[in-house]
Amino acid sequence: MAKSTPAKAEPKLLSGGNPQIAKGYGDAPVQAYIAAMPGWKREMGGRLDALIERAVPGVHKAVKWNSPLYGIEGEGWFLGVHCFTRYIKVAFFRGASLKPVPPGESRSEETRYLDIHEDDAFDEAQFSAWVKQASQLPGERM
Repeated sequence: MAKSTPAKAEPKLLSGGNPQIAKGYGDAPVQAYIAAMPGWKREMGGRLDALIERAVPGVHKAVKWNSPLYGIEGEGWFLGVHCFTRYIKVAFFRGASLKPVPPGESRSEETRYLDIHEDDAFDEAQFSAWVKQASQLPGERM
């Protein structure tokens, strides 16, 4: 009789549809987060990850607080991603210094957001320009 292998547990989605992924450093936890993103967000998450890698070769990645973070080794984190029920929120931690400034305001004076909804037009060139600029600014220590 063949042994059955236990089914791999799917990551739990927290309220608002954000995947619950264990804290970890490197590409693997970020890819696990992207794979667990629900619906259309999974494809967009992969697209964002690829654009960030292209804009910042050698970018460092981690998942902390159930959100992928992108940064420069020794310099801190410049960008974070978080899923909500109807959109993906990209946080530029020094976004107020970007040109043009991303549209979403924050309680933090420096942070700016880009909210991506399913039917939004997505400007890859502008996003990539923000990522390049953000990667050259001092990062957040988290």
